[in-house]
Amino acid sequence: MRLLVVEDETRLAGALRRGLSAEGFVVDVAATGPAGLDAARHGDYDAMILDVMLPGLSGYEVVRRLRAEQRWLPVLMLSAKDGEYDQADGLDCGADDYLTKPFSYVVLLARLRALLRRGAPRRPAVLTVGDLCLDPARRRVTRADAEVVLTSREYALLDYLMRRPGEVVSKTELLDHVWDASVDTAPNAVEVYVGYLRRKIGRERLETVRGAGYRLAT
Repeated sequence: MRLLVVEDETRLAGALRRGLSAEGFVVDVAATGPAGLDAARHGDYDAMILDVMLPGLSGYEVVRRLRAEQRWLPVLMLSAKDGEYDQADGLDCGADDYLTKPFSYVVLLARLRALLRRGAPRRPAVLTVGDLCLDPARRRVTRADAEVVLTSREYALLDYLMRRPGEVVSKTELLDHVWDASVDTAPNAVEVYVGYLRRKIGRERLETVRGAGYRLAT
């Protein structure tokens, strides 16, 4: 198994190289964001351990660019930033796991093994259907590169539909997943918001399948 470690702290990078090599991994080390991005693009690696605070390019931006290029190398992100929003940012950018410093080497190995077992299935950080793009990390939607301003409910509805492109999604399913189950929602709420959404993304993009539900055209 070949691993790429992107870490600018020389002592930690050396310790990771020695420890992982002792476990039987072949380990390459990069010390900057641009160097790590280049290595990930051109090397045949099974996983990457990626620091967040790097010279030249942050770990967030490295993984974001890899996912935008549809490169699905499993990424374990390391950071001294231990806030819940910091961890959410890393995962939303496309990382597969997030471990805060200081960390247990035993836990790092266990999480790395879990990543390697899962492999590298397609896991886009940005949803794309035709000329529609939805970036969950930035909560930003564009159509043909022009920004589409949505309310929170319209955004949630589009997010759900974009995760099932070409599939027929029933009104009941939309009510269950987009609306708060604890609130009594009028049955026609889905129709109302589908209408709002159509005006913003194009009527032809969101089809009504009579008696079954709605389908986002691909």
